[in-house]
Amino acid sequence: MTPHVTGAAVKAADRAHVFHSWSAQALIDPLAIAGAEGSYFWDYDGNRYLDFSSQLVNTNIGHQHPKVVAAIQEQAARLCTLAPGFAVDVRSEAARLIAERTPGDLDKVFFTNGGAEAVENAVRMARLHTGRQKVLSTYRSYHGATAAAINLTGDPRRWPSDTAAAGVVHFWGPFLYRSPFHATTEAEECERALTHLADTIAFEGPGTIAAIILETVPGTAGIMTPPPGYLAGVRELCDRYGIVFVLDEVMSGFGRTGKWFAAEHWDVTPDLITFAKGVNSGYVPLGGVAISGAIAETFATRPYPGGLTYSGHPLACAAAVATINAMEDEGIVQNAARIGEDVIGPGLAEIAERHPSVGEVRGLGTFWALELVRDEGTREPLVPYNAAGADNGPMAEFAAACKASGLWPFVNMNRTHVVPPCTVTEAEAKEGLALLDAALDVADRHTTAG
Repeated sequence: MTPHVTGAAVKAADRAHVFHSWSAQALIDPLAIAGAEGSYFWDYDGNRYLDFSSQLVNTNIGHQHPKVVAAIQEQAARLCTLAPGFAVDVRSEAARLIAERTPGDLDKVFFTNGGAEAVENAVRMARLHTGRQKVLSTYRSYHGATAAAINLTGDPRRWPSDTAAAGVVHFWGPFLYRSPFHATTEAEECERALTHLADTIAFEGPGTIAAIILETVPGTAGIMTPPPGYLAGVRELCDRYGIVFVLDEVMSGFGRTGKWFAAEHWDVTPDLITFAKGVNSGYVPLGGVAISGAIAETFATRPYPGGLTYSGHPLACAAAVATINAMEDEGIVQNAARIGEDVIGPGLAEIAERHPSVGEVRGLGTFWALELVRDEGTREPLVPYNAAGADNGPMAEFAAACKASGLWPFVNMNRTHVVPPCTVTEAEAKEGLALLDAALDVADRHTTAG
């Protein structure tokens, strides 16, 4: 951008021509951003924000990492684009680096432009591999906004596009704090959730189900870490009935939970993993599917009926190679684990003790959520489910207080998520927690104790 550009001019052009996602166009007021670096970004008036959202939980290595910027520049000077049918060095290297970090034998990678396309292709692979059509997914999930992915999604963003004829069946996943199974312990929640899933499979017909897809740790829906034994139980059910097990690691992958992939926490290997976001921190759009040997073999002599013009785009793959190498060289995955265990987790626990609006704290790595409530005893959410307009007032006031203090939050329904870059320093994390602590005073005013 040239030096004379103003925030007002940028916003005026945006309002004249840009159509924004998930928004009533006349009701939004997007902030014009002038720049970003590390854990911060700033506007044209010099207001600086600590990015506790990692944008859309994707800038895992922070903004403007010099090694990744340099890799994109170098690749652009050498080879900007090439069709996916060719063998390209950075594409092959990106696939190799990803395959090295996936669990088990997920050694083939199909590249997409983002997470939703990854889910679309994973479902297609599962259906073709099994010859079945149904796919099971949970309520309280998000898998993308394209045709199949939005039907798989369990949150209200599905509703306007739900055809009820997409071969999708939803079921309840484990969530002890708001247990649909009336469980009181993690062990009960795990057992009852697996029984519910087994019953759903039985009544839907095991021979009709191609895949079960789960976010390893659900992201936008609430960062509900699964209880011990749950993912292993799903794996066993899939093995029993010949169902493809898909883990969606679009948000939880590439260091976000303190592991390369969240599945490592529970020592579970799925048949397919979908990824995007953190694979190159969103510097150039990239996603993909990591594929097991058995499913890859299905398409050894049978053509796979899917493809994208920009599959494995050289600039995106160069960014992925640089990102993964930087994460390895700089111990970024380990940093996320340490910051989560030593700073964010304990800090949020202390905050919860001080604020009646915090019903529960949950998470790991740099992937945390605070469940905000009106009443700690009844667990009534601070705002109703899928609240809008005046009903969402308390959360809107809380978010505004965060932003006014220089903290950019990730807010969804009655939750605020603490999801800074995996590169966040101890000092930055503590700064953000202090700002969050102060902003929660606003939420407290809307509780029964306020």
